[in-house]
Amino acid sequence: MNAPVKPPGPASEIAPVGVDFTVGARRLASVTRSLATWRFGLADVLSQACARLCPPDPGPDGLRVLSAPQHAVPAIIAHLPDHLIGSRQDYPRHYIDMGKSGAPDFAAYMARFSGKTRSTLRRKARKLESEAGGFHVSEHRTPREIERFLELALPLSARTYQARLLDAGLPDTPGARRVMLEAAEAGAMHCFLLHAGSQGGRRAIAYLVLPVEGRVLVYAHLGYDPDWARVSPGTVLQLEALERLYAEARFTHFDFTEGDGKHKAMFATNGVPCASFVLLKATPANRALLASRAGFDGAVAGVKALAARLGVLAGARSLIRG
Repeated sequence: MNAPVKPPGPASEIAPVGVDFTVGARRLASVTRSLATWRFGLADVLSQACARLCPPDPGPDGLRVLSAPQHAVPAIIAHLPDHLIGSRQDYPRHYIDMGKSGAPDFAAYMARFSGKTRSTLRRKARKLESEAGGFHVSEHRTPREIERFLELALPLSARTYQARLLDAGLPDTPGARRVMLEAAEAGAMHCFLLHAGSQGGRRAIAYLVLPVEGRVLVYAHLGYDPDWARVSPGTVLQLEALERLYAEARFTHFDFTEGDGKHKAMFATNGVPCASFVLLKATPANRALLASRAGFDGAVAGVKALAARLGVLAGARSLIRG
């Protein structure tokens, strides 16, 4: 019998959510549905003593579930038996244990990497410094600092592949800005910018946005200028930010949230099996949508397997990313 799960909080407002048809990092089409969102926090995923499962009410078209512990998925689905499950992604939810049971300081954190990896990380920083003529990382926490951060980060975000291909860049809306400023006012927002160049001629080339939930840092947005991809600015910024955050000695975890990826896997110390999916009302239109999505994903998987056998998968990924 599946253990019940403590809900992460009240349901979010009902919002349009796209059921996407993607190839690698490129979204080819998206069909919008009006859904409520149920997002599981890291504390809920890691908790062993869970309260009764209590999902929010679905939206007009259903419910989007983000980063639920896999052992709880059958119980979640059972609460909405008249809904269809689709767009499911299973992945390890990566995180850094910054407490005594994990890597309690930056030296201990770095010690978990192999000597070869540590050398590679140092080399990336040296390469960026050499090609850019120096670099600087700025921190932004107060409302005034967040305003300055957004002035520099929003134009940069528009250039990233996350924004161009997946509509997953920094949200540029009055509501999103208000949320960040309110969090900053409460001392619950950490943002970082990586600037290339020497003082007086610096240019922002990467950003990292970290809301704070209790003592947990939440990996919300990381992006970088594609023109600087060769010098791994996202990696350099991530490591610099972690060193500074460890120095504060106030956080227990760094949560990489839903989704997998090489960046998350490299920097994480732990992972827990999770799943994200949608539960759509069983209408004819939704049945057709999910059947189309499943058929599309199957075709993409077949082409990917063929490309791997032919030895052209890496080139195809670069072409898709643009």
